[in-house]
Amino acid sequence: MANQGCIKCGSQDIGQKDVAMTGTGLSKMFDIQSNQFTVVYCKKCGYSEFYNKQSSTASNILDLFLGS
Repeated sequence: MANQGCIKCGSQDIGQKDVAMTGTGLSKMFDIQSNQFTVVYCKKCGYSEFYNKQSSTASNILDLFLGS
């Protein structure tokens, strides 16, 4: 199946960033950013999806976002 692109606008122009976020409880209180994600976003419309960095590889993430 060919890449379908962004599910909102169909663009193939995407970006990717790694981000860290706090959890709840003490980690939030002390600003401990223990949750790591890869964000894949459409550069045209801004639609974004977060993927757990510990459970996904880069190629699988891009395939999921592009719908291939």
